[in-house]
Amino acid sequence: MTEQKLYKLRFPIGEFEKPNTISSQQIKQWINDIENLPKAIEAVTNNLSEEELNYKYRPEGWTIKQVVHHCADSHINSIIRFKLALTEDTPTIRPYFEDRFAQLIDYSEPIDIPLSILKGIHKKLGILLKNFDQKDLKREFVHPEHGKHFSLEETIGTYAWHSNHHLAHIKQALKYKGSFN
Repeated sequence: MTEQKLYKLRFPIGEFEKPNTISSQQIKQWINDIENLPKAIEAVTNNLSEEELNYKYRPEGWTIKQVVHHCADSHINSIIRFKLALTEDTPTIRPYFEDRFAQLIDYSEPIDIPLSILKGIHKKLGILLKNFDQKDLKREFVHPEHGKHFSLEETIGTYAWHSNHHLAHIKQALKYKGSFN
């Protein structure tokens, strides 16, 4: 398989690109994308068999089940990052090993568990994000893995992208039926 094909499988919607200017309309769209993720995942995975839930979205990639569990874990972290930045002065957030999380026993459990987490987290996220003022949007945190500051407005975009990115992975796994020969 070519490098270009592998890249496209890894990033089916491309990588996140921060716009030079982030408009209020853009933020509203991003929040909408975030709020809609649980329903979108549920709609795509609703009647999948165990075999289908174990389709991978790319060679050496995660299964659909792992992707859904990952989204729950990642977005639990996201709300904490937003809240830390709102309540502290430029906090340093704590990264985690996503690949190691995906190997833990809970990732083998049914996806109704992470879906219920996603529904609650995204409801809370929507409430929180819709009530940011301009000052809140400019607040920042430091991500030690990248060694730089991230504004909350940019982070809204990152998590909207993350939502759409993994939804595309699930659809891709189903399209290819987990086989990339």
